[in-house]
Amino acid sequence: MARPPAVLTAAQHDALRREAEGTAGIDLAAYAQSGRDWREPVIGLGPADAPLCIFGRDPGRSEVEHGLAFIGRAGQLVRSALHRRRFGEDAAAPDFEQAVAAGADVFWLNTVPYKPVGNKAWSMAVKRRFQPLMASLLMDTWQGEQVIVLGREAFFWFAIGQTAEVAAALDAFWARDDRHDATLGIDYCHAGRSRTLTLAPLPHPSPANAVWFARFPALLANRLQALMPRR
Repeated sequence: MARPPAVLTAAQHDALRREAEGTAGIDLAAYAQSGRDWREPVIGLGPADAPLCIFGRDPGRSEVEHGLAFIGRAGQLVRSALHRRRFGEDAAAPDFEQAVAAGADVFWLNTVPYKPVGNKAWSMAVKRRFQPLMASLLMDTWQGEQVIVLGREAFFWFAIGQTAEVAAALDAFWARDDRHDATLGIDYCHAGRSRTLTLAPLPHPSPANAVWFARFPALLANRLQALMPRR
């Protein structure tokens, strides 16, 4: 039986919309073209007891169009891998509905739940602006420990608001040649509470990331095999 997904509380939803109101750089044209309210966060979430969180950078045009997180070209790579993890490596590529269903047992978050103009990474100032709200979802809504982190921008989000020791550990880990195979445990703190998180970084799955794009599916498959048991 599918576990019910977590949902934003009214207070969380209102807080995100308020932060959006004061944030320059949201791709208003993309929201208008899709008939979407640009103040509405595109946020994934998932079951509170999901064994795995997939943490990315920000939504793209497809996510805005459908109002769903991680459903564009990069997100489909991740969802296809989850589909194969469940049904076997020989399973046919999932259609749109199957791809959405493939992520039902995962908790999904981004650094900022709004599409930036030009799909450029949000500035550190904007990420800091939204960090308390996203950290609350990570720490208060989700109960898990293991996090697959997509790309450098998302990985270093975990240094925002943390101790110098955590920031140094992140720096040292990212400098390692085996950063896409090894994991890093950190004591992540938010609002006076701490929980151990195991970070498993991967390259950002963008076709523009030519160095890593071809290697991404195999790297992700290895991560899922290590971190997420088969159903």
